[in-house]
Amino acid sequence: MIRKAVLPVAGWGTRFLPATKAMPKEMFPIIDKPVIQFIVEELLEAGIENIIFITGRHKRPIEHHFDINTDLEKHLEEAGKDKVLENIKEISHMINPIYLRQKEQLGLGHAVLTAEPAVGNEPFLVSLGDIILEKGSEVVRGMVETFERFGKSVIALHEVDGREVSKYGIAKVKRIEDGIYIVEDLIEKPSPEEAPSNLAIVGRYVFTPKIFDMLRRTKPGKGGEIQLTDAMRLLLDEEVIYAYKVQTRVYDTGNPVDYLKTVFEFALRREDIRDELVPYLQEVISKQTQLIDRP
Repeated sequence: MIRKAVLPVAGWGTRFLPATKAMPKEMFPIIDKPVIQFIVEELLEAGIENIIFITGRHKRPIEHHFDINTDLEKHLEEAGKDKVLENIKEISHMINPIYLRQKEQLGLGHAVLTAEPAVGNEPFLVSLGDIILEKGSEVVRGMVETFERFGKSVIALHEVDGREVSKYGIAKVKRIEDGIYIVEDLIEKPSPEEAPSNLAIVGRYVFTPKIFDMLRRTKPGKGGEIQLTDAMRLLLDEEVIYAYKVQTRVYDTGNPVDYLKTVFEFALRREDIRDELVPYLQEVISKQTQLIDRP
């Protein structure tokens, strides 16, 4: 059974500097809920309650978010803000997390390896902290079911535009049934001409504990980092890796443009925001168009 999930959240978030100098990018809000809470809720809805955060010295706000804040609760109670107070209490009691410190930011693979003492010799999930999936709990359950059928590691894939494959890790696969594949190779950020498919790794993995051995054998790559994709390629030499195709919307919050797209899309779903936001956006776009068209 899959009982544990690892959330690597120790990265510097350099694409968002200087905002991430003091605030983790995983705590950036999608309207009024931080990105990391979406990931945690996804795991809880899928029945995964043991959550291991791989953090760094600059990631304390994540720990604070899932902890009890008695001063805030007292203030909300005295102010009569009962609905907000209830929400805050739910977050504080959502999980009993484990926090492990990645003392040096040596790559995603190194962050996963840091989790080994807490994971032990059992299969586990890895969820990246900057990818939100619509119906994410269904994806996680589908991956877990695939693991239970075959007993081997499973990665999530989704289709991307062929012109954008150079942004992702791309999988060469062989279809075995609808939505399930065997992974034949993994290529990190290939050119459109080199890409074996348009199926990109989406930031959700189920690993057997064998991955830890592979990570220890993985040599540092670009920037001295231990890459998870390199370890998975080593794993392919020793056991099968399966792929689960994601059929739902994928939101990437790991860069400024896609983060803003995510915020706008979530905002347009909310009636309390949409009615004011749409006319404002139309006005802004109209003004910008006039400036562009002006000789």
